[in-house]
Amino acid sequence: MKKFFNYWLPVIFWAGVIFYLSGVSGLASNMTVFWDVFWRKLFHAGEFGLLNLLLWRVLYYGENVSFKKALLRSLLLTVLYAASDEFHQYFVPLREARWKDVMQDCLGALAVSFVLLLSKYKNILTPHK
Repeated sequence: MKKFFNYWLPVIFWAGVIFYLSGVSGLASNMTVFWDVFWRKLFHAGEFGLLNLLLWRVLYYGENVSFKKALLRSLLLTVLYAASDEFHQYFVPLREARWKDVMQDCLGALAVSFVLLLSKYKNILTPHK
């Protein structure tokens, strides 16, 4: 039960936050077009980067999967969730499903994977228990 609360619950919670935000109709802001687009795209990358990090953490520390397998599996799961998120938005009024958004989500996940890889080779990460 401790493993669920420490590792899986944060992933489920964050995936739920993403799902909820995707279901909000017409997220409008009062910013200029440039800043609106800038912050939205940055948020897209950040939210899926965090999902990737949480999934990697579950697999590597919670399930004792090897570093490389945890990295690849978390990235794959994040990409699949990003695609399903855009599919979900297709059915939400005033929202659109865009492959460009999936690519931005993937860039965020890739950035986190790169940081994890760099951290592994710089011996910053703590090994399995």
